[in-house]
Amino acid sequence: MAAPGYQLILPAVQVVNTLLASGRWTELLSIIKGFRNGIVYGVKIRAPHALVMTFLFKEGSLLEKLKVIAEATHLHARNLSMFVVLYKTLTTLLRKAEQKPQQYHSFIAAFIGGYYVFGKNNRINEQINLYLLSRILLGLSRLAVQRGIVPTPKYDTFPWFGAMVWGVVLWLFEYHKDVLQPSLQNSMTYLYHDSNVWHSIMDFIVYNRI
Repeated sequence: MAAPGYQLILPAVQVVNTLLASGRWTELLSIIKGFRNGIVYGVKIRAPHALVMTFLFKEGSLLEKLKVIAEATHLHARNLSMFVVLYKTLTTLLRKAEQKPQQYHSFIAAFIGGYYVFGKNNRINEQINLYLLSRILLGLSRLAVQRGIVPTPKYDTFPWFGAMVWGVVLWLFEYHKDVLQPSLQNSMTYLYHDSNVWHSIMDFIVYNRI
């Protein structure tokens, strides 16, 4: 015999499944699921990253480190879910207003969402925006080649791209370190400066610092 709680839940689930299969309220349901996916994706992306970076570079007690991880994960998930809701709501409204989708709808909706959600200057938004910027530049360069605006390279340009990126970032790190993101500073310091210091085999092989 099923538990009383299960007997109450099952009809509700059946009602929801009927609604989802009916094809009604698709735009609203799409926004709700987008909100859900924003939370899940934000947690999946940020939690492991924050866990590694916090325990590798941050000082403090276990409770303090867990708090940092939780706050970063919450902010990332919240911002993604809020942006998805704004973007999907605005594109739906613009499409209904013009009775068909237009390419500029995506730009306008994301522009507004980006201003209100990812325009707040904090380290999580900074990381996300910089991540997207690199993808945008690569995408625009490929689009320029596809449209014939830029001729197709006759040789592989990726080695020159890698050379320029690493040449500039190490020059900035060595001589203008303060302009780089703190997380990048920490990574570079760990790799290139901490490796210059040791006192015994313990902080040469076993630990970075003791």
